[in-house]
Amino acid sequence: MEVALAELAPVPGEVATNVARAVGVLNATSAPLTVLPELFLSGYRIGDRFHTIGLRPTDPRLEPLRVACRSSGRSVVLGAPTVGARRGEVANSVVLVRSDGTEFVQIKRYLPTYGPFEEGATFTPTDTSAAAPWGDDRLGLSICYDAFFPEVFRTLALDGATVFICVSAAPVTSGRLFGKVLPARAVENACPLVYVNRSGVEDGVVFGGGSVAYDARGEPLAERGVEGVRLGVGERLFTVEVDPTESARWRPFRPVLRDVAQRPGLRSGPSTPTSVL
Repeated sequence: MEVALAELAPVPGEVATNVARAVGVLNATSAPLTVLPELFLSGYRIGDRFHTIGLRPTDPRLEPLRVACRSSGRSVVLGAPTVGARRGEVANSVVLVRSDGTEFVQIKRYLPTYGPFEEGATFTPTDTSAAAPWGDDRLGLSICYDAFFPEVFRTLALDGATVFICVSAAPVTSGRLFGKVLPARAVENACPLVYVNRSGVEDGVVFGGGSVAYDARGEPLAERGVEGVRLGVGERLFTVEVDPTESARWRPFRPVLRDVAQRPGLRSGPSTPTSVL
């Protein structure tokens, strides 16, 4: 399965502009799945504006992307703020827009509250995860800091995820740490993992790029560049070939999920997301 990794910088606060950019990237490749970074539809450092531009159920601002997905028969994963069920709440979410125009939302579970990343002051987290149905496969969606918590990925794997997708807005100083934990998440669950981190600078924060994909044994997958697409400074767009059937072949040789499932006290079972557009 071909996956396009779009390591781009959003325009802060300009949802319509960023939606149009996502549509352009979707149309630039033939990949069944395109992945863009965390909070791509809003930008990362926009403060209280998250509350006014957060996506609502059936939000009309996503319609150009829904139309593009339906007309192309392809899907997009990207980060966006979403309005919570309770008044005044907004979540840092990852949204899957499927080829039929339907959506699935997973809210970020762990919010960084250190250095310049005080997400807890703005966003409401969730304590649940669920794999997103996608054709014959299930995508395990997560966001940035979630990567440092193995239970997030274990829950998604036990819920049938055949590919992990992690969208991110991590600074350049965190690159080496993600380079250590991401292949571990793949190995622990014998599951391929796609990681897309944004580029660019916002409010003095330099985002680190470093998007990469791993197979079920934690080995990086070969990248293929995409020609004919206008990219900004530091941006990248490339594709990888991910095999969603790899987990079924590899897990008998590293049966961690089987052994966890046999010990109910250790199992983090499948659950449901707290918000769906």
